[in-house]
Amino acid sequence: MFGLTTPWWEIILRTAVVYVVVLVLLRVAGKRELGQMSAVDLVVILVIANAVQNAMTGGDNSLIGGIIAASTLVAMNLIFGRVANRIPLLEHLFTSEPTLLIDDGKLIQTHLQRENITREDVEMSAREHGIGDLSDVEAAILERDGSISIIPREGRKTMRTVRRIRQLRNRP
Repeated sequence: MFGLTTPWWEIILRTAVVYVVVLVLLRVAGKRELGQMSAVDLVVILVIANAVQNAMTGGDNSLIGGIIAASTLVAMNLIFGRVANRIPLLEHLFTSEPTLLIDDGKLIQTHLQRENITREDVEMSAREHGIGDLSDVEAAILERDGSISIIPREGRKTMRTVRRIRQLRNRP
């Protein structure tokens, strides 16, 4: 239970390598994948966690081995966060800039395609902000964390929202 079968330094090294690899894989997956996980995304994350568990501990199932791996993950996260905030190149590698998805009520198709966002994703976010029609959106922005921020047009009436809600109610 408390005895290590893998040296402590090896657990730290393995965990650090796994952290960096998983971070790169998630970065490649795109910011939208992190913003709103579907059931499939959750399954992938759980399977990845299970797959890398043995890679981190080297087969060590002791309590101490788990604590060392968990502590290493937290430390790596803190270190990467602080270093990335101080070094712009690293910040650019590990975080992304917000992406404009709607400008003046019009979808920007090239940005949607690049970020793997559908019109339905943007419409859902607009509805979450109480907007039923994308023409009532001044701007929609895919944020660094994968969420979509909606900036409504000023002074628009809610009639379009009411019509859209009626359409959804009449769907089979």
